[in-house]
Amino acid sequence: MWYEILYQVLSAINYVVLLIIAIPLLVQILYVLFAWVKKKTYPHSDKKGKIAYIIPACNEESVIFNTVKSIIDKQNYPRDLFDVYVIANNCQDNTAKLAKEAGAIVWIYDDPNPEHHIAAYPLKYGFDKIMAMEKYDMIIRIDADNHINDDFSKLMNDAYQSGVDFARPYEGALNAKQNFYTKACTLFYTFDSRYGSRVRERLNIAAHINGSGSMMSTKMLKACGGYNTLTITEDAEFNFDRMLEGYKGHYVEDAIIYEDMPSSFEDTKNRNKRIFSGSMKLLKSKLLLMLGKFFTTGRISYLEMFMSYIFIFLSVVLCTWIPLYYIYDFTFIALCANGTIPVSMFSSGYYDSVMWTTIYAMIGILLSLFVFFGIIQGLVLVLIDYKKMGADSPKELISAALLFPCFLFIYVITLCMGAFSKKVVWKKIKRNPKNEN
Repeated sequence: MWYEILYQVLSAINYVVLLIIAIPLLVQILYVLFAWVKKKTYPHSDKKGKIAYIIPACNEESVIFNTVKSIIDKQNYPRDLFDVYVIANNCQDNTAKLAKEAGAIVWIYDDPNPEHHIAAYPLKYGFDKIMAMEKYDMIIRIDADNHINDDFSKLMNDAYQSGVDFARPYEGALNAKQNFYTKACTLFYTFDSRYGSRVRERLNIAAHINGSGSMMSTKMLKACGGYNTLTITEDAEFNFDRMLEGYKGHYVEDAIIYEDMPSSFEDTKNRNKRIFSGSMKLLKSKLLLMLGKFFTTGRISYLEMFMSYIFIFLSVVLCTWIPLYYIYDFTFIALCANGTIPVSMFSSGYYDSVMWTTIYAMIGILLSLFVFFGIIQGLVLVLIDYKKMGADSPKELISAALLFPCFLFIYVITLCMGAFSKKVVWKKIKRNPKNEN
């Protein structure tokens, strides 16, 4: 019967889809399995470079003072060797005034074009002005709600003096204990810090450098034309451009940046829609170049970056093809098994066997992924790194580890929502000014 042939064709397509989905998942599982490797540290350097911290800020009066004050007062680094620059971007509040009171050098950036009301434009403005001074060795990008640990400058300088031009820190959270969303987001973002980034660094694979806390040498910036990406996901694009030019990002694990994590479904959705939209632009312009670079150079960093980002697009497949196919699959084989649909290629007993085999296989795969990739890796992360994540004890984050698979489901759904959004605009997440490191 024709519908049996159609079933066989769709089943074959589904096996291919499952294989494509499995490849990036297996890479992440390997990172968990090899997370025991010793972290890389850079030798202490008595030679100190001069650092410029740059903070783009749009109506951030609730957090900017504490962010600037924390950097200036707490860094274990000579005060005359670092400055903090705040780019007050189209502000309608006291951001500029409070940043200046906290000790920052403030530059006003007003751009009436609503298309430019994203972080990329004030960042480019600030980077250009700082580089024109020709007095800094490195620039470190910080967001308005971030705090950094006391040795951050020293550790980034050690990496710089060891020859590193481009580096990222460990990502922790300011508000990890606030609610389910902040706990789960903390686990999600620190997963890459503790597992993926450590293993990449030890295997000589390029780090994923995603904005907050990223260190860039002025030597590299001059060579590549400055901070020249102007998209809604400028940090990811900047990282792609540098990789394609041959620069290798590094990971400085003991340098920690504490971020304000999304505290609601709405904030999580807005962030992930923005990630998907920006990644779609990268797919069209850069991601396939990344794959091509792997085949021409043989460097695993290009393939690993490609597979990591391609999973963002697979979220659409997970939310569309997978549920639709298995609804069809179970309906069809159940009707064939009980004789409702006449069969000729195989017996009804065959379809009954296929139905139960599929059910058992799906239960086993889902339980394995939920338990291993979700709960176990979350529990291990909480037990070994809760302080870096921003908690006072593991107990404060255990509930998030147990419910982590639920968050992963929400994460995939919200990423997929970005694929069907006509236009994605930048929306600031709700700030939690009382949360401090």
